[in-house]
Amino acid sequence: MNTEIWIILGIYTAFAMAEAVRTGFLKKEGENSDDAKVELISTIVLLVITQPLVLLASGTLASLIAPSAAGVLSGLPFIAGFALLLVFDDMSQYWWHRASHSLPWLYNLHRSHHNQEYLSVRVVYRNNLFYYAMMPSLWFSGVLIYMGLGPVYAVYIIIKLTVIIGAHSDVRWDVPLYKVRWLHPVMWVVERTISTPATHSAHHGKHKDDGITHYKGNFGNLLFFWDVLFGTAKITRRVPEAFGVEGLEPVTLGEQLAWPLFQGKGSNSAIVTKIT
Repeated sequence: MNTEIWIILGIYTAFAMAEAVRTGFLKKEGENSDDAKVELISTIVLLVITQPLVLLASGTLASLIAPSAAGVLSGLPFIAGFALLLVFDDMSQYWWHRASHSLPWLYNLHRSHHNQEYLSVRVVYRNNLFYYAMMPSLWFSGVLIYMGLGPVYAVYIIIKLTVIIGAHSDVRWDVPLYKVRWLHPVMWVVERTISTPATHSAHHGKHKDDGITHYKGNFGNLLFFWDVLFGTAKITRRVPEAFGVEGLEPVTLGEQLAWPLFQGKGSNSAIVTKIT
């Protein structure tokens, strides 16, 4: 196992333990019988099957299409390589995520990430099994690794997943920092740069009229700056009282994991009513 994987696993475990102590980890308030199943299956499939296969397939395709490009970026300065990943991985994922809240069929692939009525590190990889396989940013990353940015990607993915895990956890690291007066200018910059528990929890809020929820924005993963840049940011420093999906029919376990193989009123309601 690569070093970066151990580091990411350690960060995830640290947040999971903090949840276990402070808010509970294996049982969340509002959790139903399908939630743990969706989270466990989607996480295992992504980490064991989907992500390795996509990175391998994208690199293989790149080698067939442009064999001379292998390692061509290996001499690039670290900052330049990191910037390429921010654009082709993180900004690309921003637009994919934004499209997932605009296109009905794509929302059906993404809805399971919002279906639970709580936040936790458990939901970081909670998505339809086809969602990540189709995500352009993962394919772009595979190509960039093939072109020589593997060492840069190892650092990049640690930073990115630290931010994402922290933003989904219900142990909110930003709350005590907001209370320190001399940190206010620093936090003003931080919350406009990376995703924080406050900004990302707003994206998972259930009721858009609560003054906090913003499920048609705050799409950023590593960088919240994309939301600021492209006009989808909402910053309140508050957390919604309720999480989940507003105004749509319930979906089954099968729909959450494998739509369109399984379809019902819940998935069709995203098409005939509105996109959350």
